[in-house]
Amino acid sequence: MDRDIYVLQQIVVFVSWRMPNKKILPTALCCFLYTLVVAQPRTDVLLKDLLAGSNSVVLKQVLQHPDEYRPQIIYTQINRDKNNKPSFTNFNYNVDSLLYFNPASTVKLPLALLSLEKLRAMHIAGVNKYTPMQFDSGYNTLKPEYKDSTAETGLPSIAQFIRKAFLVSDNDAYNRMYEFVGQQTINRQLRSKGYGDARVIKHFYKMTEDQNRHTSPVRFIKPDGTTIYAQAAAYNTDSFDFSHTNLLGIWYYDSNDSLVHAPMNFTRHNNVSLHSYQQMLQSVMFPHSMPEKQRFKLTADDYRFLYQYLSQLPGETNYPKYDTAEFYDSYVKFFFMDSVNKKMPEGIRVFNKVGWAYGFLTDISYVVDFKHNIEYMLAATVYANSDGVLNDDKYDFETVAHPFMYAVGQAVHQYELQRKRSYKPDLSAFNIQYEKRVEDKRTVIKQVDN
Repeated sequence: MDRDIYVLQQIVVFVSWRMPNKKILPTALCCFLYTLVVAQPRTDVLLKDLLAGSNSVVLKQVLQHPDEYRPQIIYTQINRDKNNKPSFTNFNYNVDSLLYFNPASTVKLPLALLSLEKLRAMHIAGVNKYTPMQFDSGYNTLKPEYKDSTAETGLPSIAQFIRKAFLVSDNDAYNRMYEFVGQQTINRQLRSKGYGDARVIKHFYKMTEDQNRHTSPVRFIKPDGTTIYAQAAAYNTDSFDFSHTNLLGIWYYDSNDSLVHAPMNFTRHNNVSLHSYQQMLQSVMFPHSMPEKQRFKLTADDYRFLYQYLSQLPGETNYPKYDTAEFYDSYVKFFFMDSVNKKMPEGIRVFNKVGWAYGFLTDISYVVDFKHNIEYMLAATVYANSDGVLNDDKYDFETVAHPFMYAVGQAVHQYELQRKRSYKPDLSAFNIQYEKRVEDKRTVIKQVDN
């Protein structure tokens, strides 16, 4: 990929020199040519051979039918120098920026990052991620929210929304962060950071396109209810590029539960490429490895908080207090979700965000194995919907998607265990002090909307 981009840059320089409008052409031509390159499915030999060595029947089935299952995988190898400075090499399998997958709950990752970034940029005394906040009713149909029974304070906050979004992928938490940041700011900020294929334009709540453009009034309050800061309702006037059509399936059920005999149109849905997700997570876990433009402007405490809740398990958490039978250790750790043993392997922590909807299952992870002193990143998505019908809640998650993810995770982890390194990594920066579940009389949470 680096060589391809270098060649394109040389073409741009030459052509722009020959053309009269030298101010406009280089940028336009570079964007056009770059799109031609990255739009092609990319597979690297190392990852292809690594996956081919797996004995998983499901993995082989998926890889043999890429048009049906739409798999994409990015394995990021991390190597440290003598000063523990990491370098990153991506190995791709069928990665294509134009091969649509529904991002589902993975969009909660950029929403959490943008929420923290916005809080820092506000510079309002007494307003931070732990400050209680309330949501009033507005133009859209999202209900007001004044209390949060899962929080220790009994009140909503950005910190609590992020906990719920990461621990069990709670949908209401996403909706509230969407309301706080706003559709316009979300997309302008992602574009400005270089994530040009990212489009986050929908609540996880039944709304029209117009309603999704609106956000409700938000207030940050003191414990006694006094308002510290009030954010007015907002409306996004920006336009979006819907020129690339994304149709999936053969039939689908519409919002009225009526069967429509046509493919479902995802053109105006949320969209983020797998490569952009990998870059976003890398910018969080290794901010100095990324150009400053691509980073999120966060505080040291923000990073500490993110590292904890990207990797903390539901059973280790007191607020919210989740039922550990329902929300087991590997509940949102797909690369280690063994169908038999749902415990995480000893010494392994996964800093990640997952999503599942419309038959798509996705995981973007940074994996640390403290027992064997290894680290790597792994991102993958797969589509498992054998009947071709969307919105029928009949997807092949248990028989195809989850076994596929587990097989990919095992193949890469086993390779990493035997891979030779020039320098052993110092992983102490990711050795987090996690919570310990306190037994009390509170009722555990057995069900969430995710």
